[in-house]
Amino acid sequence: MTKPLIRKPSAEGVALAARKIAEILPPTPLLPLDVDGQTVWCKAECLQPIGAFKIRGAWHRLTALSDEERPRGVVGVSSGNHAQGVAWAARRLGIAATIVMPNDAPEVKLANTRALGAEVVLYDRPGGEDRDEVAERVRDERGATLVHAFADPWVIEGQGSIGIEIAQQMAARGLGQPDLIVTPCGGGGLTAGLALSAPDAAVVPVEPEGWDDIRRSLADGEIRRVAADAPPTPCDALQTPETRTINFEILRERCPFGLFVTPAEVHAAQRLAFEKLRLVLEPGGAAALAAVLAGKVDLAPRTAVILTGGNTDAAAFARVLTGSN
Repeated sequence: MTKPLIRKPSAEGVALAARKIAEILPPTPLLPLDVDGQTVWCKAECLQPIGAFKIRGAWHRLTALSDEERPRGVVGVSSGNHAQGVAWAARRLGIAATIVMPNDAPEVKLANTRALGAEVVLYDRPGGEDRDEVAERVRDERGATLVHAFADPWVIEGQGSIGIEIAQQMAARGLGQPDLIVTPCGGGGLTAGLALSAPDAAVVPVEPEGWDDIRRSLADGEIRRVAADAPPTPCDALQTPETRTINFEILRERCPFGLFVTPAEVHAAQRLAFEKLRLVLEPGGAAALAAVLAGKVDLAPRTAVILTGGNTDAAAFARVLTGSN
């Protein structure tokens, strides 16, 4: 549904995005965590103003709109975190934003998106309605610009600014550059951005069980789609049916493999992050940490783990902490 892209994402674009983001947002903390006697460094993107890393790509994309595009507004498609990133950036820039969101998105994400001033258009995700078709219709009706959650060069570059910050923070501690970055993965925008920003590090994407299309795509060398009977997952932020070529061209060159994690492993990671790091993580935001804690990836001397988001409601998080979910 997207219009032809006018350029490919680049390392230079990531560097520009990092400079733009540094002008408006402080770097998120890089926190040490002991895992079986080895220190891993956790990048707490859950502490962003919208509770997730998506603010980065949204800001880089919306600030790149032309004077002709801005008055026509933007359209985003998201289960909640990208929605809030686009809404936050749009409000700050005085741009109208419409977000296509699933009707089963967490209520906290729906409420937060509306509170930021965006119009929300719901689609029936459980019923199989195509979100891209809905977004295309809205875009065409309004003449707006689509801000895709992961298949957009500016969005990819903006997300990659996390890698720039990690490198700066590790260097400030005298650690050198990261050897390994483990990251939650939905459509692959963040993973591709990290690969561009950290060319000397292995970048490992982690997806929910049954939604591991990128893991299978990397193994097969071509894009694979999530099965029609994919199981329910608590990781609503990572429920992407398939990646796109703009992402996969980067991933297959830079990512040695992908991993998946189970709901039980995700919940264990949420509990540990709360206990050890004093952080609230949503399920999708804990996916990479879950893979590390489960021993699914061999740690490097300088391992960074991305904690991508913390947008979960109190009742759901309480069930995780008490083990009653």
